[in-house]
Amino acid sequence: MNQEEIWDVDAAQRYDTPGTGMFAPEILQPAVDRLAELAGGGAALEFAIGTGRVAVPLAERGVPVTGIELSLPMIRQLRTRADEATIPVIVGDMATSVAPGEYTLVYLVYNTISNLLTQAEQVECFRNAARHLGPGGRFVIELWVPELRKLPPGQTGTIWQTEPGYIGLDTYDVLRQHVVSHHFRFDDSKQARLTRSPHRYIWPAELDLMAQLAGFELETRHADWTGAEFTAESRSHVSVYRIPPN
Repeated sequence: MNQEEIWDVDAAQRYDTPGTGMFAPEILQPAVDRLAELAGGGAALEFAIGTGRVAVPLAERGVPVTGIELSLPMIRQLRTRADEATIPVIVGDMATSVAPGEYTLVYLVYNTISNLLTQAEQVECFRNAARHLGPGGRFVIELWVPELRKLPPGQTGTIWQTEPGYIGLDTYDVLRQHVVSHHFRFDDSKQARLTRSPHRYIWPAELDLMAQLAGFELETRHADWTGAEFTAESRSHVSVYRIPPN
């Protein structure tokens, strides 16, 4: 499946879950607080802005936000929350599309860089971030750590979340560094709804090399938006890369 097929009208309408899931205040507010701090009074550019989960509250904090987004249904959903004057959006992909203006911060949240399915595209994403930033500018990525340690010999899948009405599992192709996330949603009926999304997983060390190729240096890495220590047991990370000052 390509990204346009995944992020269709149905996905856009189901994406926003105010107050719960990734929209829960304890998840969203620390991200907005940290990004506002990193913007440092300048403008921010969000790659794959989606429906504005982060961009809308960040703009409400006084940070000028522009977005790049491939999915027209996701942009239409964003427009129910913020108009074009408030949050301009460039239609296109995050690896090549260019937004006008000057930015102190580019950010890419919630594992979205893994939607680019080749290493070359992911490297181009870093280079695209760099072309939007001047010296001292920052690129922030939130990304999960591949859970290959959970795979015993011969097994290709892991269940990563279970809750009433939902099961999430990932199936891995370790040769290509690909993973497909399967989301099963169900109720008391005999039928379940399945949605899937393909990803290319990236190890933190590989991500750092991509950054170096684009002219960035790693400034900080934490396990979450609150600044928790990143360890060998961390399931995700927030990495801040910076273009060296002149």
